[in-house]
Amino acid sequence: MNFDKEKMLKLCNEWSKNTLMETLQIKYIDVGEGFLTAKMPVSSRVHQPLGLLHGGATVALAESVGSAASLLFINHEKQEARGIEISANHLRSKREGEVFATARILHQGRSLHLWEIKITDENGKLISLCKLTNMILPKKN
Repeated sequence: MNFDKEKMLKLCNEWSKNTLMETLQIKYIDVGEGFLTAKMPVSSRVHQPLGLLHGGATVALAESVGSAASLLFINHEKQEARGIEISANHLRSKREGEVFATARILHQGRSLHLWEIKITDENGKLISLCKLTNMILPKKN
């Protein structure tokens, strides 16, 4: 991948305006060869009733990062990415602070991208492990 890291992060963060990503305060913070990382604050905004990080918020973070990562590999003028399957294993709870999602490409085909997304805390402890499959489609005009 030959690209300007700062330009790509700026583009990913601009795509998030007026979306669920903005509502969840997701910010893209790092990108490189075959990966994209974002962070999300953990507060009452993303808690379930027991005061823990909601699994749905975790999955929304994972899908956001994996979908944005696929966009880095396609021609935006001719193609679109659509999430078609996501799975998540929630391994540890989180009450406050931040979580970090890093999507790493496992398979980059012409029509399918498979991503592994690790959600970790500030200390690098694994919170959730997710897998996302994106379908790459021709863009409709």
